[in-house]
Amino acid sequence: MNSASLTMPSHAPRAPLRRRLSTLLYGRSGLLLGILLGPPLIWLGLIYAGSLLMLLSNAFFGLDEFSGQIRYAFTWQNFIDLARPENRDVILRTLTMSLLVTLACALLAFPIAYYMARYTRGRQRAFFYIAIMLPLWSSYLVRVYAWKLILAKEGAINWLAGQLGLDGVLQALLSLPAIGGPSLSFSRLGTFIVFVYVWLPFMILPIQAAVERIPVSLIEASADLGATPGQTFRTLLLPLALPGVVAGSIFTFSLTLGDYIIPGIIGNSTLYIGQVVYMQQGTAGNLPFAAAFSLVQILIIAIYLTVAKRLGAFDAL
Repeated sequence: MNSASLTMPSHAPRAPLRRRLSTLLYGRSGLLLGILLGPPLIWLGLIYAGSLLMLLSNAFFGLDEFSGQIRYAFTWQNFIDLARPENRDVILRTLTMSLLVTLACALLAFPIAYYMARYTRGRQRAFFYIAIMLPLWSSYLVRVYAWKLILAKEGAINWLAGQLGLDGVLQALLSLPAIGGPSLSFSRLGTFIVFVYVWLPFMILPIQAAVERIPVSLIEASADLGATPGQTFRTLLLPLALPGVVAGSIFTFSLTLGDYIIPGIIGNSTLYIGQVVYMQQGTAGNLPFAAAFSLVQILIIAIYLTVAKRLGAFDAL
């Protein structure tokens, strides 16, 4: 055999790029994690959080009354203005509405979620999922304006109340200064109804997931030990499903707290935080005061999330 044929080539073919990258990353989990999380963390840190912090920093600046331009000098005036009675009323009204909507959503969602988790399978459960999610597939504005027609004086609710002889009760509710108005479509009661309708799916799904994780054997054991259905609910179901309830409340509470479209379309002359922020940064052009009001929202939600975390809500998300 010719000795030349046994000579190895001077340059071996290079490994494919994919293999070289695999060799480089093998055993370097930190490098791989950095490559995967680097771009989204840069986006969140610089583009999203950075721009948000720049916007909120305007809360510590003032507005020149003559030119309407932001005056970049540190001041507490915006936060002093937040302490005025009319602004305190807006904050208290928004907080009360958010808590009431969250409570109503929890009361309505729990039986639906429990039935889904315990008594539905296959196609029946798929039907419930579609029925709950279907409203979310349509336009938010279409749903709100549809409810405005339903709540109007000529709408379906007033017609049904008249057929059932409850029109007097409805008029009595609308005459109450705290919740009433000229009609349901221009009242706090109507605003509350639409809020509950729009955010209810966000409460049902976390509760359903939490109830589904409760072993059926625990419920059966509770019945075998002589507990009544009410006792089983209070001592077993509710404590174990509470993280799901609190997880759903994060969505309903925060979404109600910042929404300005529903109060603007359904509500009457009363203002909520979202509307004030929209009006100040839009119509009035007072971006520093709008940023100060936004900081109030962030503070309220931060406190709420702290309480929710202690109740184990994040485990149910």
